[in-house]
Amino acid sequence: MKPITLLQPQKIVFGTGCIQTLVDDYLKLGFQHLFVLTAPPIRPLIAPALEQLTAAGVETEVFDNIVAEPTVNDFNAILERARQFGADSVVGIGGGSVLDVAKLIAAFINSPQAVEDCFGTGFIQRRGLWFACLPTTAGTGSEVSPNAILLDERDHLKKGIVSPYLIADAAYVDPKLTWTVPAKVTADTGMDALTHCIEAYTNKFAHPAVDIYALQGIRLIAANLVKAVRNGNDQEAREALALGSLYGGLCLGPVNTAAVHALSYPLGGEFHIPHGLSNAILLPSVMKFNRPANLRRYAEVAVALGVEPGRDDDETAQRGVDFIYQLADAVGIPKKLSDLGIPQTAVDGMARAAMEVQRLLKNNPREVTEQDARDIYNSLY
Repeated sequence: MKPITLLQPQKIVFGTGCIQTLVDDYLKLGFQHLFVLTAPPIRPLIAPALEQLTAAGVETEVFDNIVAEPTVNDFNAILERARQFGADSVVGIGGGSVLDVAKLIAAFINSPQAVEDCFGTGFIQRRGLWFACLPTTAGTGSEVSPNAILLDERDHLKKGIVSPYLIADAAYVDPKLTWTVPAKVTADTGMDALTHCIEAYTNKFAHPAVDIYALQGIRLIAANLVKAVRNGNDQEAREALALGSLYGGLCLGPVNTAAVHALSYPLGGEFHIPHGLSNAILLPSVMKFNRPANLRRYAEVAVALGVEPGRDDDETAQRGVDFIYQLADAVGIPKKLSDLGIPQTAVDGMARAAMEVQRLLKNNPREVTEQDARDIYNSLY
């Protein structure tokens, strides 16, 4: 069994209403200047927690104007705001973009490094401020991952920063924060979380220590995504999705994702398609492409998805791919890139850009050439 390193937050709290645990924990730490990153729809949900902190003497600064796909320039403006405030701690409460920015604010606020010089793996030089993450979608898994994504305006491509210093000191996964998420966002982010689990289980660096998270995440999300999309108040489904997303996030550091994510980056970078939706529309086609390269693993994914096994791994794996097509359709994922306003004339440029994401493509069970990337994109027209 090959070696593997598992890096996770020192504290992970899961459960409906656990935002109160954040308040209790934070007040014991003795920090005085908390910089909070969130989004406008979330502010009413977290107002009681912020009021408790203020009443206890903590000065808070709330920034809630993070765009869906934050750029390097967006980040630097927020970083300056946090510096002017004099933050000694950071909390991100939101979707993946909010959490990613929170992680990077904590890392760079007292650092001489520039964020644009740290794209890639292992370039952040030191630990930053104490920070915690609370996801409000189920979701990116960013609350427990060492990854953060920004859009680099210089070449219109989303890029990742990976560092053990981007792992939160604490993660609080409160499914109650997801109850008000609209059906479309529930669908997109749920498919994103499912992609994390499937890509982690089927890629070249899959490992038994992570497989257990990936398979259980697949089971939870496949069985509950349609329920949560159709009824956002289904507490049991919301909790299952939040837990499945957490498991997907725990896969990201030690194993990470592969071609679905690599091919999704140009969609977000050039056309500003939300990350979850980009992955959702690509997942079935990339699974179809990858399936022959690891039939046994894709058959095991299919069983975790809940399909009936076929006569052999080939048939079972195909049933799994068919299930993903059906699931995407059931939760309203568009079938074509043209439905997202992406012209077919953009395919060549997107394929070239995707080839730059070797950090993820090297994980894929089947080699992806530039022509393969074109073929996958073109299959979605």
